[in-house]
Amino acid sequence: MGSKTYDIITVGGGLGGSALAKAMAERGARVLVVERERQFKDRVRGEAMHPWGVAEAHALGIYQLLHEACGHELPWRDTYLGPERLIHRDLSTTTPQRAAEFAFYHPTMQEVLLTAAAEAGAELRRGARVRGVKPGPVPTVEIEHDGQVEELLTRLVVGADGRASLVRKWAGFAARRDPERLLVAGVLFEDMSVSQDTAYIIFNPRLGQAVPMFPQGGSRVRVYFVYQWDAGYRLQGARDLSRLVAECVKTGTPAEFFAGAKALGPLATFSGADTWVEHPYRQGVVLIGDAAAASDPSFGQGLALTVRDVRVLRDALLTQEDWEVAGHTYATEHDRYYRVIHTLDNWVAGLFLGRGPEAEARRARALPLIAQDRSRMPDLYGVGPESSVDETVRRRFFGEE
Repeated sequence: MGSKTYDIITVGGGLGGSALAKAMAERGARVLVVERERQFKDRVRGEAMHPWGVAEAHALGIYQLLHEACGHELPWRDTYLGPERLIHRDLSTTTPQRAAEFAFYHPTMQEVLLTAAAEAGAELRRGARVRGVKPGPVPTVEIEHDGQVEELLTRLVVGADGRASLVRKWAGFAARRDPERLLVAGVLFEDMSVSQDTAYIIFNPRLGQAVPMFPQGGSRVRVYFVYQWDAGYRLQGARDLSRLVAECVKTGTPAEFFAGAKALGPLATFSGADTWVEHPYRQGVVLIGDAAAASDPSFGQGLALTVRDVRVLRDALLTQEDWEVAGHTYATEHDRYYRVIHTLDNWVAGLFLGRGPEAEARRARALPLIAQDRSRMPDLYGVGPESSVDETVRRRFFGEE
């Protein structure tokens, strides 16, 4: 190969791009990671991985690395309906993986994995900007770095550049999007009075609001506030912190959780609508993570989906000599498991956050049955994409048998 030719160029050095670069470089592939940020900084992003994703992280060989550097296990998950705690679940004994929820500070995770990719033999270009991608039998990537512009050849381009992926656009993928339904605000707090071994989700169906909270250890907690798209406001910046806390308390979060708490990072709000691509592979370009399918962050599936993407793509590339076949193999499997997650998230959102007379009637029918038999509730955290989503399961969840 020439000096400007690679097996894989990953656009984006986050969880997906770095984990894939590490996995493939360890097996001899010539990998380039292009990352535009020279230093990762705090933004409002997912920072908790469900147990089904933890199993994927183990399979990729990154779990222990993250656990030692920045990870925090949450073996318990508490589910509230308003101020009333309904479920205190021991994830480490009740999930198929016998695994806890796994939380971490996102910038540290990125730095750890990008460094690990370099140590495995991947080449890094930080502070670089990708100016274009051309699919084809030999895809090309145009990169601007330190004032120089180069066109690089590669066997495979991996778009790991997030929800607003430019690789997706350049390669001609058509993105689909759900109707707007929910907004998700988030901020990192310290000195919160919560149990550091418990993940929390507080639902308030009457208001159509929810508060997921994920401790990171050392009294730091990432707090999210899920509310209706048509609420008429977006929480943004320090000026809205007091309103965020007030809305969380109104939703059902114990006020004492916030006693003495201080914000550590920015407060920002994002749309919760899913954005995805059908069959995220074409002509030497593959999409992973949010570039392939950005799942509604209200239900925290994004990190687990990303590591599933990486593991499935890695396995396809290592078992197929023809990477065109490998790309299609990955894309077909991705469509299957994303469809399951998408369906489950929509079911749960409809039951717990839907508004109006029809939603109220659905809850009046379904919630008492779920309280009597928890197996009616899909296991988003443990079974995840291996769940059944056929009509029988749907009717049982909604109490329509």
